[in-house]
Amino acid sequence: MLEHGVPFALNSRVRRLVAPNPGMMTGPGTNTYLLGNEQVAVLDPGPAIPEHIEAIIAAGAGRIRWIVCTHTHPDHSPAWQAVAEATGAEVLGALPADDRFQDDTFQPTTELSHDYLLETPEFRLRALHTPGHVSNHFCFLLEEEGMLFAGDHIMKGSTVVIVPPGGDMKAYIESLQLLLDYPLQNIAPGHGEVIDDPRAEVAHLVEHRLRRERKVVAGLTQLGRAHADALVKVVYDDVDEDRHEWAKLSMAAHLIKLQQEQQARQHPDESWELEEDGAS
Repeated sequence: MLEHGVPFALNSRVRRLVAPNPGMMTGPGTNTYLLGNEQVAVLDPGPAIPEHIEAIIAAGAGRIRWIVCTHTHPDHSPAWQAVAEATGAEVLGALPADDRFQDDTFQPTTELSHDYLLETPEFRLRALHTPGHVSNHFCFLLEEEGMLFAGDHIMKGSTVVIVPPGGDMKAYIESLQLLLDYPLQNIAPGHGEVIDDPRAEVAHLVEHRLRRERKVVAGLTQLGRAHADALVKVVYDDVDEDRHEWAKLSMAAHLIKLQQEQQARQHPDESWELEEDGAS
């Protein structure tokens, strides 16, 4: 149940708090997770909204020892500072990516690397570097439950916007495929309800992205050399036009991936076309 400000137990080790920041990009609001009972880790403290910060501190009941951030977009990390000041918690995460839309206040006590393990008497939380949505994105696997905290890497019922330069479609698809190497039982996303069939969800997302990539190639085949405003109408003809400005961001990530693979090239006037070999 996604109710703002009310802790909801997902299992014996995990409670969820939903921030009061609903919207087109955040769904019902950002999910903040509290892990553990005697020593608590706050995962994705969310936006710096006073009532949400108060709800986190109240739910932690004086036991908050760690703050863990999947990434530093403004709906996921800014409350870190107030929670850390109130509790003295250690802050774990990766420094902001050098692009737009970042929480530039974020200063981790411990900067994460792939496979970093937070181990407490109650749980083991493993950091998995999953760039794609943004370069400093991490997912976290709660090993005892097989629960993956996915931040904005995976969201139930919608796809993630990939915004270059920090966002990278090639890295995103590879990061999705990486998750299949781990024993996942379910996925706790940054927005929305828990996903109970993680392998099917990951496979679906990979295929969705590759299918969209095929539409980019087909669009360039149809239009020839084209600018983004014309190409997006062909590639995202199944998406409402009022979302095409956002769609252009992910489409740019697809185009950059095709360029990395020498299938497409961009001209100085910012138009795109297929490489001759890539058109076959």
